[in-house]
Amino acid sequence: MIGMRSSSVADVLRRTAAKVPERTALRFDTRDWTYAELDAAVSRAAAALLRLGLRKGDRVAAYGRNSDAYLLGFLGCARAGLVHVPINYNLAGDELRYLIEQSGSTTVLVDPDLESNVESSGAAVATKLRLRDAAGSLLELAWAGEVPELDVSVGDDDLVQLLYTSGTTARPKGAMMTHRALLHEYLSCLSALDLAAEDEPLHVMPLYHSAQLHVFLMPALMIGSTNHLLETPEPGEILRRIERYGHRSFFAAPTLWVALANHPEFAERDLGSLRKAYYGASIMPVPVLRRLQEALPQLGFYNCFGQSEIAPLATVLRPEEHAERGDSAGRPVLFVELRVVDPAGEDVPAGELGEVVYRSPQLCTGYWDKPEDTEEAFRGGWFHSGDLVYRDEQGFIFVVDRIKDVINTGGVLVASREVEDALYTHEAVGEVAVIGVPDEKWMEAIAAVVVPKAETTEQALIAHVRSKLASFKAPKRVHLVEELPRNASGKLLKRVLRERFTD
Repeated sequence: MIGMRSSSVADVLRRTAAKVPERTALRFDTRDWTYAELDAAVSRAAAALLRLGLRKGDRVAAYGRNSDAYLLGFLGCARAGLVHVPINYNLAGDELRYLIEQSGSTTVLVDPDLESNVESSGAAVATKLRLRDAAGSLLELAWAGEVPELDVSVGDDDLVQLLYTSGTTARPKGAMMTHRALLHEYLSCLSALDLAAEDEPLHVMPLYHSAQLHVFLMPALMIGSTNHLLETPEPGEILRRIERYGHRSFFAAPTLWVALANHPEFAERDLGSLRKAYYGASIMPVPVLRRLQEALPQLGFYNCFGQSEIAPLATVLRPEEHAERGDSAGRPVLFVELRVVDPAGEDVPAGELGEVVYRSPQLCTGYWDKPEDTEEAFRGGWFHSGDLVYRDEQGFIFVVDRIKDVINTGGVLVASREVEDALYTHEAVGEVAVIGVPDEKWMEAIAAVVVPKAETTEQALIAHVRSKLASFKAPKRVHLVEELPRNASGKLLKRVLRERFTD
């Protein structure tokens, strides 16, 4: 009876395959998959996983770069009733072991060139199954043969994935996502983002991150798009692909948009096919957004805001809303309700700062094996995001900062984003992150970490901020570096910078 009244993530693909079986669903490397072929491969992948001795509810870690095999691993787990645990492929050692062992994963799906990282991490793993490029890999097992009948019942309240938080401020926590939560989020994406079957979207951000997988790729499979997938987000290759294939839609984290805008081929390539540009996963510097809008006037920009725990889309600023509120994160999507509250949990008036809290069927059911963190996050019946925002009279929210990233300098609170936006208006600044570091006089001193794209000095950049903002908001120090630390989803790791530049 469960199958008659439930819907799983893998059913998304099955239904599309029934409607448009011969349409190309996915293009990766030299391989094309029709919807019928991809759906059959998912069933074979699910059967292969179950043959390993896995049982419904078991966790399966996925440690690989973007590929068709990675997608088969996720959908195969979903169809087999297993819980997929995506892991950042840049992690190794203790960080990798922590995620494998904290999730209780006994099986790891792994790219062959990353297999040694699993072994050297010391993680307790019973089984490693290569995703691709090897005999007996998941891709090979799913490629051809009879399509099996699976003896497993998957309900919409079953767990399908543990989405680990980015760990930008503390140890990652595994947000427990059900099939029901993700399906609600897919419908919110279709409603808010104008996704269309004819977009031929290009997917380049890591699939281990919820934004690329659950905001774009899975909803696109839901409506029958032909999806192009790149293994890694190399800016030059992205620009060439857009020109060659005429993609109409594309998502990137702000750090990648910055890299694209600064790339020498940006002005040379024909990007005229693009109509929908999506950004999210971290705050987009307003000066960078303005430059992109001027260079690509045909593009409609969508700001996608949220976090892993809400699957991850919570609010959207649509193209027609950018002109008046370009620095806003928009309004709630279809299945999300939000409030802005003070530390006591009371609503604050429009225009006043507070924490944004959510109530939604898209939300996780809590954090894996962390009951105290779960209770704290969901206190009062609402999920507490940790984001400091204000809301205008029309219901648009404006993200000021992560609460933990607000700098208390001399007893005055300064949002790091405001200082970053000021620095981005300097012609020599390629990338910047602003942090607070301990200081005997100021409690916290504002420090800017800058990747320059032209010659400049610490004094020149401090003077520039003073010309834009109140003097107390200017950095006390500016560090010039070659690159900023970030995870593969594009989020800056400010905790790493704080550790590095704390005396």
